[in-house]
Amino acid sequence: MDSREEKYEKLKIQLEEGFEWPTLYMFKFIIPADNAKLAQIESLFNSKEAQINTRESSKGNFISVTVKEMMMSPQRVIDRYVESESIEGIISL
Repeated sequence: MDSREEKYEKLKIQLEEGFEWPTLYMFKFIIPADNAKLAQIESLFNSKEAQINTRESSKGNFISVTVKEMMMSPQRVIDRYVESESIEGIISL
């Protein structure tokens, strides 16, 4: 198992033990200050229920993105993180 798989397996265990499902889950990302990258994140969370908040860094080089969305299972959370990996320069917190 590679480190990426181990990371997600560990996360799945933490999510199963730490939350009752379904739950309102908070995702946090940092991306380069680029409207195209922000649009990519917004398209991942395109449901009407998702709450997306952004904040620019003090120098304007990065954007902090916080997304709250109702998730039905730990696997759905992991799926979102895997989908987000396709966005160049993204950091998942």
